[in-house]
Formats: sequence, C-alpha cells, structure tokens
Amino acid sequence: MISPIHRNILALAIPSIIANITTPLMGLVDTVVTGHLGNEIFIASIAVAGSLFNLLYWPMGFLRMGTSGLTAQAFGRSDQREQADSLYRGLVCSLATALLILLLQRPLLNLLLDFISGSPETDRYVRGYFEIVVWGAPAVLSTMAMTGWLVGMHSAKKQMVVSIIINVVNIAISPLLAFYFEMGIRGVACGTLIAQWTGALVGIIFCIRMVHVRIERNTFSAGSIMRYFKINSDIFFRTLCLIAVTLWFTREGARQGELMLSVNALLMQFFVLFSYMTDGFAYAAEAEVGRLTGAGSADSLRYCVRLLMRWGFVLAAVFSLTYFLLGGIFLELLTDQAGVVAAAKDYLPWACTVPLAGFMAFTWDGVFIGATMTRQMLVTMIISMGVFFAVFFLATGCMGNHGLWLAFTLYLLTRGLMQWTLWYRRYNA
Repeated sequence: MISPIHRNILALAIPSIIANITTPLMGLVDTVVTGHLGNEIFIASIAVAGSLFNLLYWPMGFLRMGTSGLTAQAFGRSDQREQADSLYRGLVCSLATALLILLLQRPLLNLLLDFISGSPETDRYVRGYFEIVVWGAPAVLSTMAMTGWLVGMHSAKKQMVVSIIINVVNIAISPLLAFYFEMGIRGVACGTLIAQWTGALVGIIFCIRMVHVRIERNTFSAGSIMRYFKINSDIFFRTLCLIAVTLWFTREGARQGELMLSVNALLMQFFVLFSYMTDGFAYAAEAEVGRLTGAGSADSLRYCVRLLMRWGFVLAAVFSLTYFLLGGIFLELLTDQAGVVAAAKDYLPWACTVPLAGFMAFTWDGVFIGATMTRQMLVTMIISMGVFFAVFFLATGCMGNHGLWLAFTLYLLTRGLMQWTLWYRRYNA
C-alpha cells in the first residue's frame, strides 16, 4: 500500500519532470527556426542571445524558490492569508525587478555583450533580438513567482500546463512570423515574446481562481518583507556561487582548445538530462517538505525525506547504469564528429559518476527550500565552491581535463554530504 506522502511526492514530481523537459524546447525551437533562415550567423546570434538571457534570468531563480517554500509552509498550516500574501509579494518583487531590467536594458545589454560577444555582425542581430525579447521580462519573472506558488500550493499540474502552453505558442508563432511574414530573426524574437506573455496570462488566470484573500496592508509589513528578502537574498547569493562554478567550468574547457570545449559540452548534456529529471523530485521536496514543516509533522517530515532520498538514489543509479551501457551511442547521436566522440569516450566515466555524486545535492536543495533553510544552503554552496576551486587548481596541472571533472564531481558530492549533515543535526533523524 502506497502511503499518502509517497503519492504526494509522485503527484508533484511527475508533472514537474514533464514541465522541466519541455523548458529547453523554447530555445530549441528558436535554434531550429533560425537554422533555416539561410545563414549560420542567425544560429550564432540566437546562441549568444540565449546565453545573455540565461545570465540575466538565472540569478532571479529566488523568485520561484523563495515563493515555493513560504507558500508550501502556509499550505501545510492551512493559512489562506499567508498563501495569498506569498503570491502577492512574489509578484510585486518580480515586477519591480523586471521594471529595473527594462530601465537598464541598454547598459545591461552592453555589459553582457562584453562578457559574451561574437563578431560585430552577430552582435547586431543579438541586439535586435534582445531589444524585443527583453520586454518579456515582466512575464518571465512573474511566471517564475507563479510557478513557485503553484508548486507550493501542490498544483504542479497547473505549472506543467503553463510550461506546455508557452512552448506550444512558441512552436506555432515563431515559424509563422519568421517565414510567412518574412520577419526573419525579429519574427523569432516576437514569437518568443508572445509565448512568454501567453504563459504569464495563463498563470495569472490559474492563480486568480485559487486565491480567495485580497491584498491587505499587512501583506507588506516590515517583518514579512524582512523574512522574504532574507530567504531570497540567501538563494540569490547561492545562485551566484553556482553560476561562478558553471562559468569557470565552461571557461576552462574553452582554454584547453575547441576539442575539449566540444567534449565538455557534449558530456554536460548527460548532466543536464539527469538534472531535469532529478529537479522534478526537488520540486516535490519543496512542496511536500514545506507542507509538513508548516503542519509541524516532524515524524512525517523525516519519513518524507527518506522517501525522497530513495527516489533520488534509484534515479541516479538508473542514469549511471544507462550512461555506462549506452553512453557511446548517446555521444554518436549528439554529433557525427568522430574525433570529438573518440575524445569524449575517454571522459565518459565522469558522466556515469556525476549522477551518483550529485543526486543528494539536487534533492537536498528541494528539502532545504521547503524548510526555508536557505542560510544553510548558502553556507554549503560557498564551501562546496571552495572545494571545486581548490581541487581544480591542485588537480588540473597533472590531470588536465580529468582534473576539471574531478573538481566538478567533488563539488556536487560536497554539497550533498554537507546538507545531509546539517539536516540530520537539526532533526536528529
């Protein structure tokens, strides 16, 4: 007999996994459309523009994660007032941040292009794309907050629907504008913008139907705002640490030449695929751990965490075994460059190891967000980042690219083990 907590975990995880898998489709559609515009410069422009928006929006992930944990705890207490206030605070913060981005869009674009720049002609198309899609900032950031709120309210299916609608609209409109109306890359940008706003409007409809409490003065009381920003600032700085590791990993691959850059990019797809699946259980952890924390059910909370870790381990073991058995075939599907495939196979054991080393970090992140243990998340991330850089500088001199992968693997493992220690010290489980 499956327990109610087990059913809740699966009911939350499965829609979240589906939503996560559809997320890369937006960038993929833009790449496919521009790939048929007749010039490779359009593909390069979309790649650069996508990187710019990733750098711009990735640090704003606190809008989703902070809203999710607070909402889930209010859901567990059956506190409708706080449930609604968590949404209102998230939306106001999203819109304020989006307004700042819109006001500073030109200097932000110049700064980002200085960091990731192509040829002058590529930059010209990137600017044209950016200047259209940046007006989706209110929609994108609001959708982040609403996604966190829907997950916290145990409405993962609605979050999944929003993600699917965004991608369906993008798939339908971007090619139409680019080819039929002959708008080229500007048509792709307009299609992306329309999809973003459509998803935001659908999310607003879902949230309006679920909220039964109006905004009040206490919604933005000093105490509630201080707690909201404390949680979100912890997540923000934790995300900056994560970005630092990711960018350094990419940078060092590039410094080793085009071959190693290509090898690491291919192997990172193995990691990304695993992370999309594991994040589904992390989202489930945010919602269910938050609910049980809010309800004060310590025994159920410990049981829930044990179930989440078991699922994480099983998923990691399946991915590691699959990569071990079929990794070479996956590499050949990703590219037809024989030299790159041959070089990548030397590093394939790292792709097999990373799921087992990293599943705890992903799962514990969801647990800590649900329990609003964000300061502990930040501390473990800072220490893990220190481990990454220490191992990198010690190992790459004699191990080369293997040293880079060793540093990345130990960084993930350190995150998971430290969070495990902090959790069990707090709950004596």
